[in-house]
Amino acid sequence: MAAAIALREDFDALALRGLAKKTRDANQSRRLLALAEIYEGGSRGQAARIGGIGLQTTRDWVLRFNARGPDGLIDGKAPGRAPKLNGVHRQELARIIESGPIPAIHGVVRWRLIDLAQWVWEEYRIRVAKQTLSRQLRAMGFRKLSARPRHHAHNEHAAEAFKKTSPTCWRRSRAASLRAPR
Repeated sequence: MAAAIALREDFDALALRGLAKKTRDANQSRRLLALAEIYEGGSRGQAARIGGIGLQTTRDWVLRFNARGPDGLIDGKAPGRAPKLNGVHRQELARIIESGPIPAIHGVVRWRLIDLAQWVWEEYRIRVAKQTLSRQLRAMGFRKLSARPRHHAHNEHAAEAFKKTSPTCWRRSRAASLRAPR
């Protein structure tokens, strides 16, 4: 049987009980109380019973406490799944979005999420859902903007010439025209 891992020398049972009393994190408090039992000379089995855990978990708590002190006994956020698109993929995606599609090559006149997902598949063989791609693009600072389509031969100056203008007498209200002297 291997020897038990020793606890840090800069703490004692009284200090750990004081920290357990002050903390608002119930899990950290439970862990501190279990380690305080070890400082008082109790066995690892007694500490495990106090913490409501097994001996292996008690060992893990001792290692965490020795490495980072009382803060090492606070639950951290789980890292989650690694993103499918790395930094290089995101840079290339940003470049292609900013340059815009080439209709002859890409087969589209504006980028949609489904088109970008297809491009990612063709380039990197990575399947990305539209929702995931949307979240990634938002994180990169892109927003869903859609320009109003315009005909290539549209002339704004020609459109101004054909606008109908009403004479000023048509614009006055009926009440104003009844009050006016004749």
